[in-house]
Amino acid sequence: MSAKATTPPEKMMFQLTLRRRGISEQAVLRAMEEVPREAFVQERDRADAYRDSALGIACGQTISQPFVVAYMTEQLKLTKAHRVLEIGTGSGYQAAVLSRLAAHVVTIERFRTLADSARRLLEARGYHNVEVMLGDGFAVPEQLGRFDRIIVTAAMTELPEELVQRLEPAGILIAPVGPHHGVQTLVRVVRTATGFDRKELVDVRFVPALPGIAQQL
Repeated sequence: MSAKATTPPEKMMFQLTLRRRGISEQAVLRAMEEVPREAFVQERDRADAYRDSALGIACGQTISQPFVVAYMTEQLKLTKAHRVLEIGTGSGYQAAVLSRLAAHVVTIERFRTLADSARRLLEARGYHNVEVMLGDGFAVPEQLGRFDRIIVTAAMTELPEELVQRLEPAGILIAPVGPHHGVQTLVRVVRTATGFDRKELVDVRFVPALPGIAQQL
């Protein structure tokens, strides 16, 4: 089902739900409207693409519910000048949304199957400012440098200091922090002139972030 085939009521309810739940940044709402979520879910789930719920994808992973995608994106306070790092590509949906708001997105995925499929899909859909890398989100290559924004889309039991240090001055990081098989809290870290400001936001549930590149899949 293409974006054009999606019935107007589904699209309208999709946007209305985001607004009702507190998403108010017009650029974020516009990005959520422009990126066809049905293209990033499994074929069997396309009829449910615009429901506000997480859906399963390959490799035992998930595509986050639209509200969480929009909320995390809004908290990043993106501009067209920003360079963004995403840990956990998944289907590529979050990266596609980020690409509408930032200059460049580097997204790292530990599952080769997901990295390859997301890369093909993003390229085919014209998201040319997204770079998909197969790699370990706990060991971001040094040559990638620092980033204006960092978003983690899998649960970390704690934030690695090495990742926080990859923020540029005034940079923002957002990540779900907490137990792997339970409720996590979205944490926002802002790099200031004197250190780092950390704030807890809302409770969420994400699949675990694991170190290393997956040996299979």
